[in-house]
Amino acid sequence: MLNEFGHMALVLALAVSLVQSFVPLIGARLGDSRLMAVAQPAAVSVFALVALSFAALTVAYVRSDFSVVNVFENSHSAKPLVYKISGVWGNHEGSMLLWILILTLFGYLVACFGKQMAATLRATVISVQGWISTAFLLFILGTSNPFERLVPAPMEGRDLNPLLQDIGLAIHPPLLYVGYVGFSIVFAFAVAALIEGRIDAAWARWVRPWTLLSWIFLTLGISMGSYWAYYELGWGGWWFWDPVENASFMPWLAGTALLHSAAVMEKRDALKVWTVLLALITFSLSLLGTFLVRSGVLTSVHAFASDPTRGMFILIILIIFIGGAFSLFIWRASELKAGGAFAPVSREGALVFNNVFLTTSCVTVLIGTLYPLVLETVTGEKISVGPPYFNMTYIPLTIPLLIAIPFGTLLAWKRGDLSAISERLIVAGIVGLVGACIAAWAGGRETGFVAAVGVGLGAWLVVGSLAEVLYRTERAKTLGDRWRRLRNLPRSMWGSCLGHLGVGVTVLGIACLSAFEIEVIRDMRPGDKLEVAGYTLSFDRAEERQGPNYIDAVAVFSATKGGRLVAVMEPARRMYPARQMPTTEASIHTVGLSQLYLTLGTSTQDAITVRAFYKPWVLLIWIGSVIAALGGTLSLMDRRLRIGLPAPAKRRAEAPVPAE
Repeated sequence: MLNEFGHMALVLALAVSLVQSFVPLIGARLGDSRLMAVAQPAAVSVFALVALSFAALTVAYVRSDFSVVNVFENSHSAKPLVYKISGVWGNHEGSMLLWILILTLFGYLVACFGKQMAATLRATVISVQGWISTAFLLFILGTSNPFERLVPAPMEGRDLNPLLQDIGLAIHPPLLYVGYVGFSIVFAFAVAALIEGRIDAAWARWVRPWTLLSWIFLTLGISMGSYWAYYELGWGGWWFWDPVENASFMPWLAGTALLHSAAVMEKRDALKVWTVLLALITFSLSLLGTFLVRSGVLTSVHAFASDPTRGMFILIILIIFIGGAFSLFIWRASELKAGGAFAPVSREGALVFNNVFLTTSCVTVLIGTLYPLVLETVTGEKISVGPPYFNMTYIPLTIPLLIAIPFGTLLAWKRGDLSAISERLIVAGIVGLVGACIAAWAGGRETGFVAAVGVGLGAWLVVGSLAEVLYRTERAKTLGDRWRRLRNLPRSMWGSCLGHLGVGVTVLGIACLSAFEIEVIRDMRPGDKLEVAGYTLSFDRAEERQGPNYIDAVAVFSATKGGRLVAVMEPARRMYPARQMPTTEASIHTVGLSQLYLTLGTSTQDAITVRAFYKPWVLLIWIGSVIAALGGTLSLMDRRLRIGLPAPAKRRAEAPVPAE
């Protein structure tokens, strides 16, 4: 009965979403406040109904209700509870329901927290969000019903894909979806602005918090997915330029450009047309990623197996929304004012430079991702575009961007003094140069150049990111005065500092790992020893262990350094009987910011292939992303973004005046 209730909630959500899509929009066009007032209760109702449906599916998973096809195909009674819950979104139907839940959540948030917005803009934004909700509710009800019944109900399920039975995959998709789907609100704001034919600084002030929120979660989602692939897939890499990885990275690049462009628009009333275009592009790339993952055109560990009907339905949604939005943009763009002028050497100019390189790098990733698909469709020829292409095209575009970041944060609005800024960055330049020289010496002839460029850029960016906050306090006469000035700096400034510093930390991690990683592969038997980076790995024994729904073939190693035991490492090959599918379980020993990484390969009767890695400073890659996300969070907490539009004059007049 609960499953039927969940399905009926989706049907009702579709009906209310149709009301949300049209009634407030008609009210905004007619200037009818009663029709516009429908927006809030409609958005709240749609979210509540989808939340009830999601809760019903979750209960079915927790209870192991195998009369539901979705539960039968993706769960097992012996599976731990946390993976029963995460199994809800570990499949196409359930993850699509989570996608819609987050989509309607953002509509609910705008309805509840956007009361200071102009009534017509608010109604139009919620209506556009309703269009997207309606399209995906039609999709899930028409092609991906998560509550489809199975009669008679089997006694046991087929179990979840073993690769997804991991805490990283319990956290990664929700974070990623909040980032992906959050850009739908930015898209809705852009379409609403085009419909109304008016864009101003107040519009940018409303767009920035939603962009920041989505960017924060997308950053954390990509980072979590990267770390999951690093330790769970057993290949020891943190990024492979997989097409589905690229599908999430492209909206991140476009969203980062949008974040900076919106700042220019809010501060200087410039780049209006470009900011709206970026808002459309960012969510369009999110929709493209959804299509790539769910259409079946890609083969990836990240992709969902889908039939052609689902892929065609999503393609139609993609064409309607992307085609419609860009057609509206072409029609309305000429009516939008260009905004204020500025000198090339200025903060605005630096942010334009930032946008050019971010969007160009996004295009290179897009081409590398789609070209094999287009070529196969047109000619039938299959090719693979892998890391060599992306490293040769994306990295050269990133280097000038990283060099420019510290300059951009110090330049003044409208017109800047490049020579004065260069003087303030002398320390950062010296630190970067020293770091590059040390890295070149340590890397030697083979990897010295890569190490020098990466470490030099990372050090330059880390120190240069701190220059702005230090510059703001350079006139302080005492240490206490400087501390007071630092505390009183706007949170958005601290957020910008941490965001750029986090990128620098990640660059340092990537550079050190790329230049100094050590890998040893060897067939070993119990009693054998392996040397890697000063550690001695002794293969003590092999044993079998029974898990709740799997069997582990474990190899036990003693890791010693200088004759002292530092860790017992237990890599394993894991078999899930229900699916008859093996996985590789890496064993990782962390030493500071570096890691000793051990994984097992194929085995014979008397030997097993062992891959041992020493990964110096590898944790900086993910620490940097967390620092950047923390910076975004601080910016989001800035008072200028939290208050939205200024309070009405009457409310300001009635507010009590604080005592002097």
